[in-house]
Amino acid sequence: MGTKTVIAADNREWQVQRNIEWTSPAIGDEFEHDVDGGRGAVVLILSVLVFFWVMLIVWTPDGVYFPWFYWVVAIAGLAFFPGRWLLRRPYTIVAKTQGGYDLPAEHWSGMVRGIASAREETRVVVRSLKNRSTPGHADSPLQPIN
Repeated sequence: MGTKTVIAADNREWQVQRNIEWTSPAIGDEFEHDVDGGRGAVVLILSVLVFFWVMLIVWTPDGVYFPWFYWVVAIAGLAFFPGRWLLRRPYTIVAKTQGGYDLPAEHWSGMVRGIASAREETRVVVRSLKNRSTPGHADSPLQPIN
């Protein structure tokens, strides 16, 4: 998403951004994302999986017919985890303003996991700016940065 400009209720101009994070920062208390097996584990598991599929195809006797849905299930199984990884990437949401005549400049930032959550939080931030002139709310991931 590019920068979205919002005019707040107090007539300040805010820029709201949503950016995907390609590295894996630790978010909150989600323990499963804090433990990582590393690249060695990924290489080992993927190589065993590829070896299994190659052996299954190579050792298939002549005349065996694989129905079309077999291949659909195989492709869906292979695409599940990369798809889940892509859909659950963390997003950084930033709201900042240069300030006004007598109002200070502000910079708020927070992180949300998943594209649907990031879109919803961006809509909440924009609505909060238009109604209350602040991007934060009671359970907002956005926090002011000094």
